[in-house]
Amino acid sequence: MSTLLEMSGVSVSFDGFKAINNLSFRIGEPELRAIIGPNGAGKTTFMDIITGKTKPDEGRVLYGEKSLSLLKMSESQIARVGVGRKFQKPTVFEAQTVRENLAMALKNPRGPFDVLLYKKTAEGAARIEALAEEIGLTAELTRPAGELSHGQKQWLEIGMLLAQEPRLLLVDEPAAGMTPTEREHTTDLLRRAAEKHAVVVVEHDMEFVRRLDCKVTVLHEGSVLAEGSLDHVTQNQQVIDVYLGR
Repeated sequence: MSTLLEMSGVSVSFDGFKAINNLSFRIGEPELRAIIGPNGAGKTTFMDIITGKTKPDEGRVLYGEKSLSLLKMSESQIARVGVGRKFQKPTVFEAQTVRENLAMALKNPRGPFDVLLYKKTAEGAARIEALAEEIGLTAELTRPAGELSHGQKQWLEIGMLLAQEPRLLLVDEPAAGMTPTEREHTTDLLRRAAEKHAVVVVEHDMEFVRRLDCKVTVLHEGSVLAEGSLDHVTQNQQVIDVYLGR
């Protein structure tokens, strides 16, 4: 497994508060990784740095075979090289059908006429069918996205992310507000995605993290406190003190 993303010595301060403090992190491709940690541990800032929303004060963030520096790139350039992010609150086009949402997200030529022509191609249609099956929404393709349950909207958004063919997916608290059945489906979906992509899941819910059954990185005060299997990190005394003991 080759390293896809490597962060080293990354720090960023907001008004004198070190949100990220000498953080080093690496993820391979493909790989599934869960990020846990107490509120204020730096989980959101960590994702903001990778996607270019926040520029760190120091450190390196290298990506891909050519070790591209993400710090020299804009948010849209970072998205184009294959970094996709799903926020906690789903942002789907509610008035559009599930099929239309997936069609809009497909990675395709972006000229004014290409988009119109592409929608009619058999290849695009087949890709949409395949994505719908992958996220479990085949039966809902003709429904407006606004009618979906909270869990289904989350899956649609993961599908829209996969449609862009990212190499690295950052997923923020996917289990929040889901029923147990929906959470199980979400686990399967993320695990399958991680067979081909690098997938980072930021999550509070320990049961959900346990079901992901992957390597876990614990953040605390902006740096990595522990890393390993969930059993390994939850037996770490420092982790128990700062996080689990609360």
